[in-house]
Amino acid sequence: MVFLNGKFLPIEEAKIPVLDRGFIFGDGVYELVPVYSRVAFRLDEHLARLERSLAETRIRNPYSRAQWRDIIYRLVDEQPFEDQGVYFQVTRGVAKRDHAFPNGVEPTVFMMSNPLVTPPRELVEKGAAAVSAQDNRWLRCDIKSISLIGNCLLRQLSAEGGENETILFRDGRLTEASASNVFAVKRGVILSPPKSHLILPGITYDVVTELARANGLPIEFRDVTEAEVRSADEIWVTSSSKEVLAIVTLDGKPVGEGRPGAVFARMYPLYQEFKQKVMRAGKREAVSA
Repeated sequence: MVFLNGKFLPIEEAKIPVLDRGFIFGDGVYELVPVYSRVAFRLDEHLARLERSLAETRIRNPYSRAQWRDIIYRLVDEQPFEDQGVYFQVTRGVAKRDHAFPNGVEPTVFMMSNPLVTPPRELVEKGAAAVSAQDNRWLRCDIKSISLIGNCLLRQLSAEGGENETILFRDGRLTEASASNVFAVKRGVILSPPKSHLILPGITYDVVTELARANGLPIEFRDVTEAEVRSADEIWVTSSSKEVLAIVTLDGKPVGEGRPGAVFARMYPLYQEFKQKVMRAGKREAVSA
């Protein structure tokens, strides 16, 4: 069961006109909300990020926060699985093909939910592999746009070699990865670029930051050079689905000792404990809130 423009229906029956600007131009934005034990995690933060993306692209937000919550939870209840990833997108709507924004069109809203798949235990314990690439995407990566061809091309670089991610550098500095945020560790200090127009502000990125500060793990947000990443003791990637995952080889060379490091060994159980005690124990926000 999916949601499309006010209706819940089987995915086979969901149809969008070919002149939808999401199809023609990639003119839309999206969100992905992790759901643990049928409770959406940090839903207000995700909706705030959606609102920001809509405002930056000048797409009308078709629903209030209360309405978004109601639709999301109705969709969650339609699924048979406890842990889910709720994907939803808003496009500018259907209009004749013209680059200029059309007047008086209704946004198209599509939503679906799938099982939330996190890294298997073996990969967490062994660590993942990554390649690097120059970040050649547009300069508004802070907008969660459905125009993801740049990310797809960069992710394909690692997929073709059997690696798990592509870590990106722009002008000699770390930005993010093709589908996740990136942290490096040097001499016990966690490093990551600060939020900017070159980086998508990640909700999991925020969780890792909060856990580090609450548990006395030194963390700094500043420009991180490519040389620092390549000589780092540890590299992590974070996202709703990857959670916190150690990268142990970059471009075929070992990161640190070539296995998940000591700081990761502290952060990973902190994240899992947080997931069990907070993510799974939260109460659903009231629809009227």
